[in-house]
Amino acid sequence: MVAIQAHQRNMPFAVQRALSEANVDIRKDIDGIAFTRGPGIGGCLSVGSNAAKTLAASLNLPIVGVHHMQAHALTALLTSSTNPPQFPFLTLLVSGGHTLLLLATSLTSFRILATTPDESIGRAFDKVSRMLELTWTALGPGAALEQFCASKPEAVDVQADLPPFPRPLRGHLGFSYSSLHSYVERYITSQGGLRNVDEPTRLALARGFQTAAVDQLEEKLLLAFKWCKEHGVDVRDVVVSGGVASNTYLRERLAKCLEKVDGAQSVDNAVMIGWASMHRFLAGDHDDYSIDLRAK
Repeated sequence: MVAIQAHQRNMPFAVQRALSEANVDIRKDIDGIAFTRGPGIGGCLSVGSNAAKTLAASLNLPIVGVHHMQAHALTALLTSSTNPPQFPFLTLLVSGGHTLLLLATSLTSFRILATTPDESIGRAFDKVSRMLELTWTALGPGAALEQFCASKPEAVDVQADLPPFPRPLRGHLGFSYSSLHSYVERYITSQGGLRNVDEPTRLALARGFQTAAVDQLEEKLLLAFKWCKEHGVDVRDVVVSGGVASNTYLRERLAKCLEKVDGAQSVDNAVMIGWASMHRFLAGDHDDYSIDLRAK
């Protein structure tokens, strides 16, 4: 509910600021309007959809509804101007709503190689952060957990004293994160609650979870490369996007086996939606004003 209210409150100002900073006259310089069709929080999607449709109808402009995950996957084509990824490429989408490993073969063609039947990596980060009662700001609980893991580098590492974290679906192209946050929950319960878990152990739990979560991403990427090789698909590029891709530890880990990840446009942003809509606008492929949203 808070997110929906924030969208409602900020939408008019966001549109006004974007036009002002770009020095654009909406009546003369805009040829079409793109918006996020989904997936996402239904109420938030409705705010953006209604604003886009109202503006488009009042100005007699075409609209294009963009798939949120497609926009993330194509962001690298916008940000990597000197060496953009070439199709086919792998794209790892990691966010609060999704954990997907895709093979992108064109602007509109994606094959799912791995997904999760239970929990997304972003939601697991949020849950563990709340279990550890970490203080978080507008960046969210997941970012707070990352910051907590990076704090106190001189702290005594007690991870060796904890039972090992599970490694679900090892050797298979598939993700599973519910067992990781369940591990943290069970441990806290076994100690009689968080009040009985000291600071070094809380830090060890956070770091152990983050390590296990990223271990899984790294393993599945390597398995995806193996799958592509076995199926004669020549993949030379990987795009990592979604809110969780801003995690510095994740990027450092993946950089050891992949090219350096650009995190500037990893999180949700309007630029990626506009970029993902361009090929459709240029082709005259527009949506009707009655286009439905896709919450999932």
